[in-house]
Amino acid sequence: MGSMPEGPVLEGTRVRLEPLGHRHTADLAVAAEEDRSAYGFTWVPRAAEVGAYVDAQLARAAHGTLAPYAQVDRATGRAVGATAYWDPRPWPTGDREGVYAVEVGYTWLAASAQGTGLNTEAKYLLFRHAFENWGVARVDLKTDARNARSRAAIEGVGARFEGVLRNWSRSWAQGEEDRLRDSAMFSVVAAEWPECRARLERRMGHAPVTPVG
Repeated sequence: MGSMPEGPVLEGTRVRLEPLGHRHTADLAVAAEEDRSAYGFTWVPRAAEVGAYVDAQLARAAHGTLAPYAQVDRATGRAVGATAYWDPRPWPTGDREGVYAVEVGYTWLAASAQGTGLNTEAKYLLFRHAFENWGVARVDLKTDARNARSRAAIEGVGARFEGVLRNWSRSWAQGEEDRLRDSAMFSVVAAEWPECRARLERRMGHAPVTPVG
């Protein structure tokens, strides 16, 4: 496994992706306790668990396997969810530095932020930085195969469905703590990125944004 490059601040019109830190804990605790009905297939910490959740994400970052972010609503300045780059894979030839693929995951949003365009812009920022700054060949996304809402959202940001991997990873569905789930796999590859980028920019209805930091 490769080492995850450091993720900078990524600034959009609606959302600012900030490297996750303890300063986000209070906001995330509030966000996590909004209507939780959409989290049936996704683990989202309860308010009392957010501190330990941030600690765990920062530990993964220290081991080079994750670049975690808080999703900050620019209209309010409050963190309303989280996301991350993770599972970096190094180029298979030793003469090329960096990673050829990363996954975008560990994503959740407060109920009030869902359907507002924050998720679309966050994916745009993450994809753009991965393809245009890190030079990756592929960005992965996956979700519980039963999660129709998540699958539609992933397809809506331009990722292509690749199939279902059976018994692929731990289930996060309530009551299934000891079971494995089937995972629906999606990706965007570098050759598709220009078309995907244009599609996302049309959907967002604003000019391209530039990463900072």
